Amino acid sequence: MTNNGPKPLQDLKVVEFTHMVMGPATGVILGDMGADVTKIEPLTGDNTRRLKGSGAGYFPMYNRNKKSLCVDLKSDEGKAVVLKLIAEADVLIENFRPGAMDKLGFGYETLKEINPRLIYCSLKGFLSGPYSHRTALDEVTQMMGGLAYMTGLPDRPMRSGSSVIDITGAMFGVIGILTAVHERHHTGVGKQVTASLYETTAFMVGQHMAQQAVSGVEPPPMSVRNSAWSIYDIFLAKGDEKVFVGVVSDTLWKKFCEEFGLTQFAEDRTLDANNERVKRRDEIIPVVQELFAAMDKQTLMARLDRAGVPFAPVNKPADLFDDPHLNEGGLLEVTLANEEKTKLPVLPLEFDGQRTGLYHDLPKEGEDTKAVLQAAGLDETAINQLINDRIVKAD
Repeated sequence: MTNNGPKPLQDLKVVEFTHMVMGPATGVILGDMGADVTKIEPLTGDNTRRLKGSGAGYFPMYNRNKKSLCVDLKSDEGKAVVLKLIAEADVLIENFRPGAMDKLGFGYETLKEINPRLIYCSLKGFLSGPYSHRTALDEVTQMMGGLAYMTGLPDRPMRSGSSVIDITGAMFGVIGILTAVHERHHTGVGKQVTASLYETTAFMVGQHMAQQAVSGVEPPPMSVRNSAWSIYDIFLAKGDEKVFVGVVSDTLWKKFCEEFGLTQFAEDRTLDANNERVKRRDEIIPVVQELFAAMDKQTLMARLDRAGVPFAPVNKPADLFDDPHLNEGGLLEVTLANEEKTKLPVLPLEFDGQRTGLYHDLPKEGEDTKAVLQAAGLDETAINQLINDRIVKAD
């Protein structure tokens, strides 16, 4: 099943050597925007397909809109096939440990001789420097970059509840790729682009570094932070239903007080400015909590919406499957390995009001091997010989 949608990158050919999250996320962003992405997998398929536990969602989330070519890269014949694809490609993506692609004969210095226009995107743990030889993971760099500290409790660092560094690092990879594509329009040649987990983490916590530079005080974890606003908290509605509310401007404060009849606060001129209200949080919060506790969640959210105040129910990921807003174009139906259908988030972008679509369902191992090789110029006899010799696998 495919959905129509804008394909702004439809003239871009991408060859992807990736696994886990950061690399595949880079490829799926390009694929969702219409790029022709061929995922190179070993004959046994990407190991990410078989992950369980918290990794069970990696493959289905980050590998739609790609073709699958399963090939033995260590064989001369398999290597020749892939080099043929790379010779015609615009972009190569890889996220293997440092030096792995060079050992396979697919390093940048080798490939740029074959295809000078190639944009070679490496997704690594670290950029150039003393740590560049290390292998990293999302959680490793969350710990060493201070994000786990800022996320957890003062004595208990905690990783974020998503692979945020892998995903954000992938986004930086895409930014680098598209920047290099733009530059290539002028120069006619490609270049190597590298994005990394550690430097992405540092960029993410840069706001806290800047906060310390400005205030002279080391910021505490966000779980015990000093709020910048008087109301920026989770409150309990009737039945202990949780709702987050953020009153983040003086104008919103007035609308909030008007909607909820807080005349004692609205008439107090010393509360007109946010910083003065922050000093009196201990006075404001108990009044607001008592008010909210008497309302059911839906009534409370309706009134917050009417006042234009930012609010949110405290949901679980499972709640998003049935979210009415996301179901108006924010979810795509894909087919899992067991043939069951599910809905997963589309790119958070619109082009002239249109979302990107599903152009290729999650590929089975080697599903597109024959089609990819035919497009590369191999005839049926040659393709069947590669299959029979177990150089490639076709579904």
